[in-house]
Formats: sequence, structure tokens, C-alpha cells
Amino acid sequence: MIRTHADETERGRRLAAPVVDALRSGGLFSIGLASALGGLETPIGVALRAIEEISFADGASGWNAMIVFDTDLWAGFLSGASRDLIRSLSRPIVTGTLSSPGRIEKSDGGYRISGRWKFGSGCQHCDVVLVGALLCEGGKPVVSPSGAPELLQIALRPSEISILDTWRVTGLRGTGSHDFAIDNLLVAVERALPLNITTPVERGPLYAFPMLASFAVAKGAVALGIARHAIEAFKEIARSKVPATKTNTLRERPSAQIDLAHAEALVLSARAFLYQSVEEGWRELLAGNPIPPRSRALIRLAATDCVQRCAQAADLMYHAAAATAIYESCELERCFRDAHVVTAHIVVQPAMYEAVGRVLLDLPPDTAVW
Repeated sequence: MIRTHADETERGRRLAAPVVDALRSGGLFSIGLASALGGLETPIGVALRAIEEISFADGASGWNAMIVFDTDLWAGFLSGASRDLIRSLSRPIVTGTLSSPGRIEKSDGGYRISGRWKFGSGCQHCDVVLVGALLCEGGKPVVSPSGAPELLQIALRPSEISILDTWRVTGLRGTGSHDFAIDNLLVAVERALPLNITTPVERGPLYAFPMLASFAVAKGAVALGIARHAIEAFKEIARSKVPATKTNTLRERPSAQIDLAHAEALVLSARAFLYQSVEEGWRELLAGNPIPPRSRALIRLAATDCVQRCAQAADLMYHAAAATAIYESCELERCFRDAHVVTAHIVVQPAMYEAVGRVLLDLPPDTAVW
């Protein structure tokens, strides 16, 4: 069903309504939400496999399922009115972003919040939007004793934001990751609390898994699904395509066979490393132990390397299909574009290799997204 609606999702630059309804009713927008909030609180390995499978059907649909998984994990760190809002809803779709945080300032009757946030994936079909905002006094950011700016977090209703039509991009067009804005919105004091992504309110192992590491491996799951789609699309093309000036099919050409084998090796090895590192960390948490620094570094390495290898696999399949792959009607064309957009996310960018290398050399990671 997701594959059937993929073109509609792409054209509309948002998930097709039947896909939204199916993911919600099937619980796939609740896999990261705590059971105390009405969610499924799914073990992380199972959640990643679900995201991977949705992404195999359609990259944009998988990305939206992944973003809701991420934001549901963030909800496990919420307290007060924001937590109460989510708990009051049945099977809520929770999305949000910390990118380009707005500004929030104490005012008579509460806080005033304004700003423009980027990458609001799924903002057109969500029930709750989580955002971060810089705490200000007199128009200037408040600085904590550590020297970092103070950030508050708040759960908003979709009616409290204005979506800006900005998502005109190379790939993952169907994710609806538009910017959104808020202009001088007054919110009650109890709705805004200090940003918390380190001390979970929920006690289950899903929330003990380092949040940014969870975000990273979820991107890896999306990449795996897209790359698998590219490989299967190429195989279908290779069975029937007869290249120009040739008399046999593409699948009979040694160069195509080599490219296919190389792509399979890239994806299967990336998949094995990703799931192995995640499962080792999960076992530590089930035993009541924190994930050791080296294991945490390997999880981040597996996620980063996974999205890079999956993009390489998509490249191989795209180029092996030659001119067939350049048409929008070819599934490989979209896989090629979508795979490269995944690599741009800050938690899996190539700079993460340096952070991992530092940790493996007993140095601090020296990055804010660890």
C-alpha cells in the first residue's frame, strides 16, 4: 500500500493520507512511545527493523516513521504539561525539531515564544510538535553556569504553528519537512521546561539508550531500506533490459554482476554492523548497565558508516542501470536521490568518523551531537 501511494507522496511533498492513516492505525507511529503514554515501547532492534521495512517500500514514508520514533523517544524525557498533552491523546503522531531553535522569554501570564524552525518532518499530519527554544531576558540569551545558552522545551499543538512551504529539495521530497514559524505565542509557564535529552522520565531500556545514538541508528535503518529498494529495482531492470549495441540482457554482463555483488556486500555488511552494535548495547541495558563508551562509539560509527555505504550501493545500482535510471518513472531515480539526503543529517554526517576516532583514542568526542 505504501509503494502504491509513493508517487502521490512524492508529488504532494507530504505523506499520502492513506499512508498516514495506515501507519497510525497499525501502531507504527507509536513504536517509540512509552507504554505509560499509550505507546508500544518497542525494543530498539525491532523498531529499527520496522523502520527499515517501511523505508524499503518508500524512503519518505520510512523517514516519517523514523522521525516519529525519534520524537516519541524524546517524549520519554518530558514531564509536566508537555507530557500530559501527549498522554491525553490516543495514538498521537508526535514530531518536532531542535534545529534553529526559536526564542522564548518570560512575560506577564507565561512565556512568549517566537522563531522559525527547520526540518519539521511530518508537521502537516502530526498531533503534537516538540520544539526547543533559547531562553532570553531583555532580548538576550540566558547563559548557564557552564557557558552554554539555556534551552527550554515545549510541546505545541499544530494550530499553534504556521507551516512555511519550504520543502523543495533533491530527495525525500515526500517527508513534508517544511520550516514552521511561531510569532509571539503566549504559553503557560508550566508548558515550558528546561531542555532534557539526558535524564529520561521513563525507566525502560528504550529511554536509557543514548538518545542521539538512537536517532543515528534510526537514520541507518532508513538508509538500509532505501538501498535494498535500489538493489531490487536494479535486479528487475537487469532481467529485461538489453543495453544499446548489445544482444544480451543487462544481467548477463559481468560489469553489472560485479556492481550488484558490490552493492550487496556494502548493504549486508553495513546492516550486520548496525544491528550487532545496537544489540550489544541493548544487552548491556537489559543487564542494568550503562552502554560503555567504546560500545557507544561503535554504535555511532555503525550508523554513520551505514548511511554512507547505503548511498554508495544506491550509486552503484543507479550507474549500472545507465540511462534507464535517469527517468522519474524509474524507482532507482528516487532511491538515488533519497539515499543521499539521509547522509546529510547531522547525526550521521562524515564528521562523526572523527568523533568516533577520538573516543577510540581515549579522547572526548568534541561534538555537541554525541
